Parts: sequence; structure tokens; C-alpha cells
Amino acid sequence: MSGQHQTAPYYYVPASSRHPVMCSIGLLVVLGSAAAWVNGQAWAPWTLLVGLLWTLFVLRAWFGDAIVESEGGLYGKRIDLSYRWGMSWFIFSEVMFFAAFFGALFYARVLAMPWLADLDNKLLWPNFAAAWPNTGPAGVVDAFETMGPWPIPTLNTALLLTSGSTLTVSHHALRANERTKAIFWLALTVVLGVVFLGFQAFEYHHAYSELNLKLTSGVYGSTFFLLTGFHGFHVMLGAIMLTVMLVRLIKGHFTPDHHFGFEGAAWYWHFVDVVWLGLYVVVYWL
Repeated sequence: MSGQHQTAPYYYVPASSRHPVMCSIGLLVVLGSAAAWVNGQAWAPWTLLVGLLWTLFVLRAWFGDAIVESEGGLYGKRIDLSYRWGMSWFIFSEVMFFAAFFGALFYARVLAMPWLADLDNKLLWPNFAAAWPNTGPAGVVDAFETMGPWPIPTLNTALLLTSGSTLTVSHHALRANERTKAIFWLALTVVLGVVFLGFQAFEYHHAYSELNLKLTSGVYGSTFFLLTGFHGFHVMLGAIMLTVMLVRLIKGHFTPDHHFGFEGAAWYWHFVDVVWLGLYVVVYWL
């Protein structure tokens, strides 16, 4: 934010807003449509698209209000602190979100499979072997090939690690009041994120069309697509955040001392980087 602390009110309380309710409606449509799509409903992709567009429209208006308030000098030190705590708790909730999926993968591989293969279950599933990946006790899952770490996952790892570095360079340039340099490196970060998403889309096409690896490919397929898919969704959200920050930089927003909008988006992007490193090792290598 570029508003000066000394001119800001002691604590700014915004007016009543419809944005939280409107955004919740959009997210409800998105999640309901995603569940229906997984269960084969033909109309679900269209309502999912409507929900996404609705949510993005609401977020654009919501962000716009916050930007106007910030640029109007309404945000002082206390609002800045509340934003920092809010973003910190939001990222913590995202950590727990991914921890649940990593935990599901750990449970399936380390606990469930050995249990299904022990002597007590041999009468039920005599041919079951505790091997990963697994086609299930009854072998009802169609044969598929696993996704290895090379080349796309490794290239995507390099892209995300590079994007974290370019974002850091941009942040330091902003703190040094070198706006042109900050814009260049932030734009490069966004480009790297978009390329990452393009590679992941190609990877999914390869998995479905050539490896027969699908969301229905047993516990391996479900955990693979949930972990990588939700991470890709977070990369998309992070790229949107950074694009908003890029536009604001170009418009002359932020000062070297007051730019938490930029910092918050950078925190989120670095979180996405760290999650990918864990995912890259656990999903693609182990």
C-alpha cells in the first residue's frame, strides 16, 4: 500500500460489503460443479466455468475496493498488521489443506496397503500385493503407467524455483525504489508461472491419452491428480495475484516502505514453491 501511515485514521473500518456473500456463492457453484463433473454430469463443466468467472468478477471488484482504500491513505500501521496476520493464517490454512492430501497418500502407501496384504486378509484377497502403485484388491482398475519425474515435472521444478528467485529480485528492486527493474522481474515471474501451467496441462493430456492414468486409476490416480491438480490451481491463483501486483506497479502504486499487497502475493508464491518441492519428491520420485 502506498498511503502514508501518518495521514491514515487510527483504525479504518470499511463499510458493509456484499463481496463476501457473492464470493461464497461463486465458490459454492465451483465446488458443487466440480463434484458433479467427477461423477459424470454433462452440465457440470459449464456451471464450473460460470462459477469461476463469477468468483473472478467478484474478486476483481473486491480487490478494487481495497486498492482504492489503500491508495486513498486509509490504511495505517494497524490495518497493515491485520493484513499480515490475515495472510499468515490464510497460508497456514493452506498448509493444513495440503497436509491432508499428503497424509492421505502416506496412509494409503504406508498403512493401508500392508494391512490389506497381511495374513488376516489373504482369504478375502489372496492375490493382493502391497506394491505401489496398486490396482486394488480385486484388480478392477484398468492397467496404467505411472508418471515419472522426467522431463516435465523436473522442468516445472526448475521453472518454479527460478520464479521464486525472480520474484525476490523484483521485491528487492521495489524496496530500492527501482520500479522499472521491479516490473521486469515480476513480469518474468508471471510468465514462468504461466509456462508451468502449460506444461502441467500437457502432462495431464499425456497421462490420460498415452499412460491411461486417470482420476479413476485407483488410489494412485486419485492422489496424483488431487495433489498435482490442487497445486496447479494454487499456481493459477498465485499468478493472478502477481498479475494484479504487476498492473499496480505499472500504475505507480506502492512505495519502498509500504507495499504489503506485493509482499502478501510473494508470500503466497513462495508457499506454492515449497509445496511443489515436497510434491515433486513424494509423488514423482518415491
